[in-house]
Amino acid sequence: LLGTDDTGRDVLSRLIWGTRISMTVGFIAVGISIVIGVLMGAAAGFYRGWVDVVILRVIETMLCFPGLILILALIAFLGRDIKILMAVIGVIGAPEVARLVRGEFLRLREADFAVAARATGLGDLRIMLRHILPNALAPVLVEATFGVAGAIIAESALSFLGLGVPPPTASWGEILSQSKRYVDFAWWLVVFPGAAIFVTVTAFNLVGEGLR
Repeated sequence: LLGTDDTGRDVLSRLIWGTRISMTVGFIAVGISIVIGVLMGAAAGFYRGWVDVVILRVIETMLCFPGLILILALIAFLGRDIKILMAVIGVIGAPEVARLVRGEFLRLREADFAVAARATGLGDLRIMLRHILPNALAPVLVEATFGVAGAIIAESALSFLGLGVPPPTASWGEILSQSKRYVDFAWWLVVFPGAAIFVTVTAFNLVGEGLR
C-alpha cells in the first residue's frame, strides 16, 4: 500500500516493525533518564551542601555538550547496538530530569509533612522515597512525555546518519536514510516514515502539554 524500497521490501511492513524499535528506544531511554535523574536530583535537593555542589557540577558539565554530538561520539566509541543506543540516549537526558527533581526536593524538604516525618525519627531514605518523591513526580511525568518524543527523534536522526539500529533491522530513520539515494523519484520513502515520526512526536508533545 505504501510502495517498496530499493530491494523490493514492503514499506508499510517495515514502518510497522520500525514502530516497535522507535517506541522501545523512546520508552526505555526515558526510563533510564528518570531513574538516573531522580537519584541525582533527590540526593542534591535533600542533602544540599557539598553533595548538591558536586551533583550540580556534573549536571552542568553534561549540559555543556550538544546532545546529538555527544551521542554520536559515544555511539562511535561504544558501537552500534540498540541496547547501547537506549543507554546513551537515557544518560544524556538524565540532567534535565535531575534539575527538575532537585528543585522539587529543595521546595518540599521544608514542607510540614517532611518536617513531621523527620520529627518522628524516620530515616533519610524513607523520607525521600515514601514522603517527598511521590509529591515531586508531577513535573517528571511531564518531562517524560517530552523525553519520549526527543528520544524518538534522536534515534531517527542517528539511524538516518547510519549510526543507529544496524540494518537490516527496520526503523523509521533507517527507512528515511534509504531515501537519500532515490529522493528524486521514490518520494514515498521520504513522506511515509517522515509522517510517522511527525505524527508520533506531535502526539507525545501534545500529551506533555496537556499534563503540564
